[in-house]
This record gives sequence, C-alpha cells and structure tokens, in this order.
Amino acid sequence: MPAALFNVPARLGYLALAALVGGESMGVPLPGETALIAASLLARRGDMAIELVVAIAAAAAVVGDNVGYLIGRRGGRRLLLRRGPFERQRRELIDRGERFFARHGAKAVFLGRWFAGLRITAAWLAGIHHMPWRTFLLWNALGGVLWALTVGLLAFWLGHAVEAALETGGLIGAGVVVAVATLALVWWRRLERREDG
Repeated sequence: MPAALFNVPARLGYLALAALVGGESMGVPLPGETALIAASLLARRGDMAIELVVAIAAAAAVVGDNVGYLIGRRGGRRLLLRRGPFERQRRELIDRGERFFARHGAKAVFLGRWFAGLRITAAWLAGIHHMPWRTFLLWNALGGVLWALTVGLLAFWLGHAVEAALETGGLIGAGVVVAVATLALVWWRRLERREDG
C-alpha cells in the first residue's frame, strides 16, 4: 500500500472516515470498510485515536443507514410502485420483500453490516419494505456499533499482519486477514458457549 495513505493528517482522516462510512451506508458504493481498516492502522501507528475511529465509524454507519432508510421509504418505494413497464413484477417484489422483512428484517439489517453488498442496500430495502423504523433503528444501531468495534479493533490489534497483507495482496488481502480473524473469534465464542451450556 502506498506510504502516502499512512501520512494523512488526523483531522482529515476522521473526516474522510465519516464521509466514506456514512456515504456507503446511505447506499453509495464507497469503500467504507476499507476506510475503517486504514484508520485503525493509522491509530495503531499513533496517528489517530482508536476510540475516536470506532466511535466515528459507528456513528457514521448509523446516521448513513437512517438516511438510506428514509430514501428507500420515500423515494425507492414510490419508484417501484410507479406505473409502467414491469409494474406487476415490481409490486410482487414489494409484496415478497415485505413478507421477508416481517420475518427476517432484524437479522438482515444487523448482519448486513458485515457484507459489502448488503451494507450498501440493507437500509434502502428496509425503507422500501416499510420495516418499522424503531425496529430498524435498534438493529441498525447494534449492527453499526458492533461492526465498527469488530472490524476496527481487529485491524488495530492485527495491525502488523494487516499491513503485511496490504503490501503483498492489497486491500483484498487485508480484508481476508480481518475476515479470517473475525470468523476465528466467532468460532471461539461458539466453542465457549457449548462448553458453558
């Protein structure tokens, strides 16, 4: 990874982190998670504070998702219900989506934080399918905070491995390191629960 990325002034770094995570959460295809990983690496070097990195990423994720929810609820639904080509199919899609969100909406919003495609679209879909806002807010906030904590802290703690992966495999390599570490943590927690239960 170019050294220039690691010479970003802290104030600019925090602003860029908020803009990228918030924009991605609103539905714009931006590298929000990559920005969180890069900011966590900067924090490991002492150029940024990890507490602020996690807090800003979590807040930007929650605010961005709520903007995306409003866009989906107001504009997206109206667009799908418009008269014109494929109107019947679009209405059927909404009916199916509403049934899905009634049963699995909370899981989709919460778990969507960890998957690139869902991270961009989950809020819009929740809004389009009229998921109750309070339910959305709860699961969105939980997902946003835990996502910022897990991704941010894993990148911070595994900084050397992530930096090495960035140098050899680029951003995909760093993502793989963080993903493997996250899966290992989840697996370890499940083993602990089985032993306790």
